[in-house]
Amino acid sequence: MSCAKAVAWLASVRVGQFRWMRRKAKGQSAVCLPEKTKLSDTQNPEISVVLPCYNEVDNIDEMIAQLCAAIDSTGRTFEIVYVDDASSDGSFEKLQQLQKTMPFLVPVRHKTNFGESAAFLTGFERIRGSIVITMDADLQNDPADIPAMLRHLEAQNADAVCGIRRKRIDSGSKKISSRVANGVRGWILGDGIHDAGCTYRVMKRAAIQQLPGFRALHRFMPTIMKWHGFKVVEMEINHRARTAGVSKYGIGNRLWVGIYDMFAMRWYKRRFFPPNRV
Repeated sequence: MSCAKAVAWLASVRVGQFRWMRRKAKGQSAVCLPEKTKLSDTQNPEISVVLPCYNEVDNIDEMIAQLCAAIDSTGRTFEIVYVDDASSDGSFEKLQQLQKTMPFLVPVRHKTNFGESAAFLTGFERIRGSIVITMDADLQNDPADIPAMLRHLEAQNADAVCGIRRKRIDSGSKKISSRVANGVRGWILGDGIHDAGCTYRVMKRAAIQQLPGFRALHRFMPTIMKWHGFKVVEMEINHRARTAGVSKYGIGNRLWVGIYDMFAMRWYKRRFFPPNRV
């Protein structure tokens, strides 16, 4: 089927001379990718992107296109591991269909809804790249930041780069709950992490070993990596408004639960043993 509509340069993707096209048919859509992406070495990818996904069917096409644009600009091979957390909107079925023409796409499905942290750990168990990128699947994180984050990782000789959302585009309640939670965590943990709720991170694979499994892990991953002896740095990233789907977080499951978990983290800090023991 020929492309019916060419999408102009992605305004938010700062990767130079790259164009992508989307085609739509009745009841079905597909993403047209550049030849370079289609021929990417899927057996030995350098980068693994892990995306937790819960009812994000309307964001999948665009997310894949923007990820391919950003990572292709670095000249590195990659895979995209989508972990579907028991979606009910057809997200996993769409991913399975796309995989037929996108060998770099790795869809995985949870048998029931376990949450975002569990989805990250499931993805980590299946990655093959030496560099791991995590982000939300709702397109609020901008894949165009990936090249700069990779450069920052190398320039700082760091094990992980964590994003700080610049000019955050969210509701007032989300901003307030995050500001309070980040302030309290700084007082309780003293970890120096400024935006723990931002899951946009670029990490070396070695830094994510021996992560404990619990529901709020994704908020404390940078803290745990620091305690484990890895170098964690931060940088500002772009943040965008959600244009499809609905948010899965509010004050009830973000602020109060997060504050409660910080005391559990203080226990972990006293009791853990480091992953590099030999």
